[in-house]
Amino acid sequence: MSPKELVANWIDAFNNADVEKLADLYTEGAINHQVANEPVKGKAAIKRMFTDGFAEAKMVCIPENIFEDGEWAILEWKDPLGLRGCGFFHILADKIVFQRGYWDKLSFMKVHNL
Repeated sequence: MSPKELVANWIDAFNNADVEKLADLYTEGAINHQVANEPVKGKAAIKRMFTDGFAEAKMVCIPENIFEDGEWAILEWKDPLGLRGCGFFHILADKIVFQRGYWDKLSFMKVHNL
């Protein structure tokens, strides 16, 4: 599977709030570092991060662009509430080993009344 296809699967799982499917896309030692938060290390911790996030707010990822460069995929996204962001996925052997995301946490908190 190409990095671009894996990110398309990630978007599908994310939009369905399917934490099992999301967790299965990561290696055991993966790191998910969203710019507004501390890095989350390990598949189990990443799964908890998604579980907590989906319990807190309805999140939707509408892809605007997905780029691929070797082992990397880059996702530019928006959501129905006007939020925008970008994610970088390092993928080896069809699994995410590292993810870095950029988005405006303050706007997210305001739009979800958190």
